[in-house]
Amino acid sequence: MFDIAQWGLNMDESGPTEIIPPDDRNAKRGMKYLYANGVEMYHEDFGKGWAVQFNGTEGKIEVSRSFLESDIAGLVEKKIGEQAIRVYSSDNHYQDWIDAIKKRTQPICDVEIGHRTATICTLTNIAYQLGRPLKWNPKKEKFIGDAQANGMRGKQYREGFEL
Repeated sequence: MFDIAQWGLNMDESGPTEIIPPDDRNAKRGMKYLYANGVEMYHEDFGKGWAVQFNGTEGKIEVSRSFLESDIAGLVEKKIGEQAIRVYSSDNHYQDWIDAIKKRTQPICDVEIGHRTATICTLTNIAYQLGRPLKWNPKKEKFIGDAQANGMRGKQYREGFEL
């Protein structure tokens, strides 16, 4: 659900600047992500499966592909005003993609969102594997001062199939 987390943080075109793994080298959860704007995000299980939890000063919102819940009374049922910022939503991403092709519009989740989501997954895997904090430049899409981590961003291709 990193795509939902990125969207909620208004980072669809960026990503974290630091990735800090937990002390336990065998852990599968516990990664900490720091963003340039000061936001901290954690890769952890809060008991709702593959969902995202946003914690704010007034309460929390939990989101997945199948539910939206909040401990803020009435928030989920509240009607969004005409001038309010609206979020994107789709019951069928495949149909949304086909509709975007037909209408020549952007789909709800375009290629950049998919790329940035996949990037966080890759950063996460690299940091868990190396077991040490990493600094990331989301504009250049490279680790800062870490040749080993940068070497793990891709793979060696067979001759004739290079990119």
